[in-house]
Amino acid sequence: MPAFHRALFALAAIALAAPSADAQWTNRYPKVAGMSHHVYLEGYDLPTMNVGPTDPAVSPDGTRVAFSARGWIWVLDLATGRARRVTDGAAMDFRPAWSPDGTQLAFVRDDTRDTWIVTRTLASGQESRIDTPTLELDPAFGPDGTLYYSSAADGTPDLWKVRAPGAAPERVTSKRGNEFTPTVSRDGATLLYMHKLAGDRVTVRNLTTGNERELVAERIVSQSRPAISPDGRTAVYGWALDERYELRLVSTDDPSTTVRLTTGARGLPLSPAWSPDGRHVYFTEAGADEVMRLYRVPSVGGNAEEVRVLAWDWGQPTGTVRITTREGTTPVASRIAVSDGAGHPAVPASGFAQFALQHGRIFFYSPGVIDVIVPAGQVTVGAVRGLTTAEASQTVTVGAGAVVEVSLALQHVWDSRAAGFLSADHHFHLNYGGTYTLEPDDLVGFMRGENLDVATPVVGNLHNRFEEQRHWGFTRTSAPPLIQFAQEVRSHFLGHVSLLNTKTLFWPWIWGPGYQVYGADDRPNGEPLAFARAQGGFGGYVHPFPDRDPFSVQGRKELPVMLAVDGILGNLDWLEVACLWSDGLGTAALWYEFLNLGHAVALEAGTDVMTNYYRTMAVGTTRLYVDTKGAANFTDYYANMRAGRSFVTSGPILLFTAGGRSPGDALPVGGNTPWELTMHSAVPVDTVDILVNGEVVWSAAGLSAPGTKTYAGTVALPAGGWIAARARGGEPVWPSMSAYAFAHTSPVWIGRVGSTDRAAMRRAAARLGPVLDAARDQVVIAYGGEANAPTILAQFAAAHARLEAAAR
Repeated sequence: MPAFHRALFALAAIALAAPSADAQWTNRYPKVAGMSHHVYLEGYDLPTMNVGPTDPAVSPDGTRVAFSARGWIWVLDLATGRARRVTDGAAMDFRPAWSPDGTQLAFVRDDTRDTWIVTRTLASGQESRIDTPTLELDPAFGPDGTLYYSSAADGTPDLWKVRAPGAAPERVTSKRGNEFTPTVSRDGATLLYMHKLAGDRVTVRNLTTGNERELVAERIVSQSRPAISPDGRTAVYGWALDERYELRLVSTDDPSTTVRLTTGARGLPLSPAWSPDGRHVYFTEAGADEVMRLYRVPSVGGNAEEVRVLAWDWGQPTGTVRITTREGTTPVASRIAVSDGAGHPAVPASGFAQFALQHGRIFFYSPGVIDVIVPAGQVTVGAVRGLTTAEASQTVTVGAGAVVEVSLALQHVWDSRAAGFLSADHHFHLNYGGTYTLEPDDLVGFMRGENLDVATPVVGNLHNRFEEQRHWGFTRTSAPPLIQFAQEVRSHFLGHVSLLNTKTLFWPWIWGPGYQVYGADDRPNGEPLAFARAQGGFGGYVHPFPDRDPFSVQGRKELPVMLAVDGILGNLDWLEVACLWSDGLGTAALWYEFLNLGHAVALEAGTDVMTNYYRTMAVGTTRLYVDTKGAANFTDYYANMRAGRSFVTSGPILLFTAGGRSPGDALPVGGNTPWELTMHSAVPVDTVDILVNGEVVWSAAGLSAPGTKTYAGTVALPAGGWIAARARGGEPVWPSMSAYAFAHTSPVWIGRVGSTDRAAMRRAAARLGPVLDAARDQVVIAYGGEANAPTILAQFAAAHARLEAAAR
């Protein structure tokens, strides 16, 4: 560490607050050891709920198909087309598997916090369970009645088996990584499963000898659930391409060549299952209405045919709840959650439902009026519209065959459009390896339901899949909701950057250590950032930091490697300070030091949700508000975003002035300066702060209930720098989906935009110096020596020189 870094680090350490708990979302279900991004495990490997059939399993005699729909298990009689519900209750049931004699079904039960295996005798309804404090998934019977399944009982998901009900579990696999989706051949000799370790590997095991063979592998396949043919000679598996999925066949004896079986009706075939005679493969696929349907295709190839459900036998009376959400007397789009008297979620007959990872609630969007079929009895409906409405709810009793009207009045704590602001989510993926294929126009309903004005979904790679290129250039500009695609450039090692308002795509999308191709590319992130500026666009880093203190020894290791360099050199146009997958307070702490160096780095916010996942957050639940003075077009929006006339939030609304000036403006130097802050919030907020050059100069209690609170005071300002307001802490309740309430205004500058204070600048140099040193060390190690990364290291040298000048 250079001497000036060592000397100033002690000064910086004194000023830093002690870190507290992480604020990013980490996991809802029991944590699997070694999973740094639990969202992928919960998004790819846990079950999906849909109003239509998912996870088909054909009975041993070939006359029935079991599947999950509406979160319950149903059995379809293939001769009559009648599906009979066989489970009920509050929890959701998925992924059925038949016992060899056809008298029992094993399946996954999900209570929104954990999953376990249930075996149910169909005639009596008697149930038994396999459960540990961790995840249990993917039951499958062998021909002798042995039940195979996946369990994380020892930290990571391995395959286990029980030979009889109540018998002690026996481990089947004990590999590094995760093992899922076991299926067994009819003679019990062959086990097929998915092994996930540095990629997804379809693996076959001879259960007699224990010998294994990897059939096919790729880095991230997603949604692939392989199944073994009854004779054990062929595996069918889902395979992901850039824009679609397909089902493929591979020989278990000679996997050197694979054969495409079907692309389905829309390029989305999922969850293949063999018929007991091996003549057909059943699968499910979402239609354009996002409803899953059941299909089958001959195993020798040919056209897939839909296996229609002609009647649904609920086993009890049902009724309909007709939900109207309104502002005044006008129906408006909204986000809705419905549960029956047992607490089981209910969903409409079209569109797809989503599972909110923060709260565990199933939600869907309504255009204003929507019908939902429910079991007769008590039903509770809750609705919100964006971050400024507290949840409106009502409980009613629905009679058999009745249609019961529910009308919910949605009241905003603040009217953003009347105040001249537009709200935006700048970072989310329309399609990213999920169970549906969405089109850009599908966003309109989501955005209206979230009262979101601007969206810039990003095209980005899913490892070696370069998705969404067909949507590049799509815009919706006539009136809000406004939509324009952006690009996320994802050098995992150097850090992810996003480019807004560019005309062409930057290439390569990926490079650097960790990639097999372009792995030695000595290319700094400043190159795509400069690419954006050259086209009239602007760029910055997304989901920058997951913890509370970026300057701690551990924090320095978790920061994107090039972030400090680009912040110090002024390459950043904006920084994503609010994101569901990062920590607002920790990211803001780094942002303060870039401001203190005199760089007017704008705020940006995005959810980083994968919109076509079932298990995800809602788009727009972290967002940027920009004061456009009422203009509703991209030109004015981007200009005011660049100018810093904005605030980011996961719930609270902050309207701040200092000396009569708003964020993005500059106020005169000298004397005590009055400030005023009005906070509107639909969610609880613990604390509000006023900060000068990153230091808290005033704090007060926030709001314990939805409402508005105004604060005012005076502060003695230094000769340069900035002043801003923030809100922090509070229970995460609807409409929020963040781990805690957070909001931050852009700075009001002192004297001029980009002014600095000498003490703050020295403090910034002290804090950023060790960050820079730690990042440089990582580059040298990852690239195998200084000689292999001269371009990147030249950027570090320039940043060091800039800090040395700032520290004088």
